Amino acid sequence: MVKGVSLREANGVSDEAIPNTQSRLLRAEVRCPRNDIIIFLLSSFLLFSCSTSTPQITPQIVTVYSTSAAQPWLSDLYACTSSATVISRVDDSSSAEIVLRVGEPNILASTAYQIDTEEILIVTHRQSPVQNLTLEEARALFAGQGDTAVQVWVYASEEDVQGVFNQFVMEGRAVTSTARLAVNPQQMSDTLVNESYAIGILPRHWKAGDVREVFLVATVPVLAITQSEPEGVIKELVACLQSK
Repeated sequence: MVKGVSLREANGVSDEAIPNTQSRLLRAEVRCPRNDIIIFLLSSFLLFSCSTSTPQITPQIVTVYSTSAAQPWLSDLYACTSSATVISRVDDSSSAEIVLRVGEPNILASTAYQIDTEEILIVTHRQSPVQNLTLEEARALFAGQGDTAVQVWVYASEEDVQGVFNQFVMEGRAVTSTARLAVNPQQMSDTLVNESYAIGILPRHWKAGDVREVFLVATVPVLAITQSEPEGVIKELVACLQSK
């Protein structure tokens, strides 16, 4: 042992170096996360993992049949639907939960609700020689007893518009066999706009272009017909249509 030298000095560590080393160690102490942050994170994780996801709502499908003449009211029906309802159009009226038509059917075995009215017109081209008609003149013209230069256009007998026309104008009399057949009001409208000697039947909602109405056949209800007393979403849709 070397006299006059302490053990710490013998090991190469001076008395002045020790306090400096301790100071550095104290400054380098490990910082642990705060307890309140840990608790918050754990709670958030537990709440997230235990929460149940919102169940997806399956939309209810409503089957709808519309005659060609009643198609303008389909847009109102679509506007009445919510995200929980899907409108599915079908080709068979007997399978539809809602049937839209113009005028009353001959036999009504279901529940019907009036949602609007429609005027059924006799319409000609603007340059047609046919002027305003009386009921007798209209009946004679469509029976083939009028001006032979005038081309008469009608619909198939099962169409709702033709049914209204037959009821209020023909009254049991037959339409001339030379009459041409329009498959729907759109074709009828296009024909009356483009053919100067054509005369036909149009719902007012389908009247377009430079044509002239020469006789008001009738004002009839637009109906929403259901298979039974409507409930739930069917009832809501019908009520919405009536409020339009």
